[in-house]
Amino acid sequence: MKYHIVTFGCAANVADSERIAAIYEARGYTKSTSIKDADDVVVNTCMIKQQAEDRVYGLVYNLAREKEAGRNIKIVVTGCMVGMAIREKTGKMLTLLKKKMPAVDEFLPMEEVGFDHAPVRTNATHALVPITNGCNNFCSFCVVPFTRGREVSRVFDDILLECYQLASQKFTHVTLIGQNVNSYGSDLSTANRKITYVKHLGRLRIPTLFPQLLSEICKINGIEMIDFISSNPWDFSDELIKTIANNPKISRHIHLPLQSGDSEVLRRMNRWYTPDEYKALISKLKTQIPNVTISTDIIVGFCGETEEQFQNTVDLAQEVGFTKAYVSMYSDRVMTAAHKVYQDDVSHQEKKRRWQIIEELINKTNLRAGTYR
Repeated sequence: MKYHIVTFGCAANVADSERIAAIYEARGYTKSTSIKDADDVVVNTCMIKQQAEDRVYGLVYNLAREKEAGRNIKIVVTGCMVGMAIREKTGKMLTLLKKKMPAVDEFLPMEEVGFDHAPVRTNATHALVPITNGCNNFCSFCVVPFTRGREVSRVFDDILLECYQLASQKFTHVTLIGQNVNSYGSDLSTANRKITYVKHLGRLRIPTLFPQLLSEICKINGIEMIDFISSNPWDFSDELIKTIANNPKISRHIHLPLQSGDSEVLRRMNRWYTPDEYKALISKLKTQIPNVTISTDIIVGFCGETEEQFQNTVDLAQEVGFTKAYVSMYSDRVMTAAHKVYQDDVSHQEKKRRWQIIEELINKTNLRAGTYR
């Protein structure tokens, strides 16, 4: 029996798919390099944008037609679309999902996958290591708290054990994965461990063990490079900056989502920082970590975004000098606060124009200069 996994979305989904593959191989399945040869096809879904959802529906529709034509195939759907459906308390969303994809044999919640089996890695030297799942921040545009639930941290020693095992298997590069890695450990018992309290807006906001986790992984012989994604600007502590600066194993490239360079748009997005606070953090990073480079996420055409507000994003991007940006046209997502409260009132044509401006300013410029990363 053969299995094939199609993964949509972010690095967290890729890591999830590696764990799903482990379950299949524990059952005696072998991996098929082609979807055409598989007995079981697993579709790991993303719904951060409508386009991602549409690609899932298109793939499942095509598989359903093959099934109707006589192909003996099991279709399994998992990931964010299933995560949101099972968390919607009335059951209506799961019913709708089943109605839209009647050929699906199983809707698999990722919570049933777990960490009992070592992931089937897709790279021989670089491993993705999840450290948290879910998010507590509820940015008004984002579905992650609804698709993955509230933030849950993996046990500190379990993560260390996985990294030691990776080193023994000749992996040299690990990327720590979470929706907000900076807040790792805020839900764990911190007995016998040093705690870093993240200070924001003059208050101690949350306890975190992330700087301590990074420091411990840096001690592992054989691990030569450590990356992490993703970070929220308001939880990026001075202790974390110091930890990165003091450990050459930690990547000098940091991904730090901006989303918008306008204070009013950030407020509507429920992002807990101002453009000036973001720039101050960038200044700290560049001052304390020599040769650091910064990539980012930017959303254009968010609800009510004016031309002047968009220009503030352009100006901030020029000032910071990002080396890469994941630029998205705002996509209205069900269950989010923006869907409930605001109007998606920027036209697609205008969103595309703004997208092209940021794409040229950051990505194409860096590609031409050889500085894109």
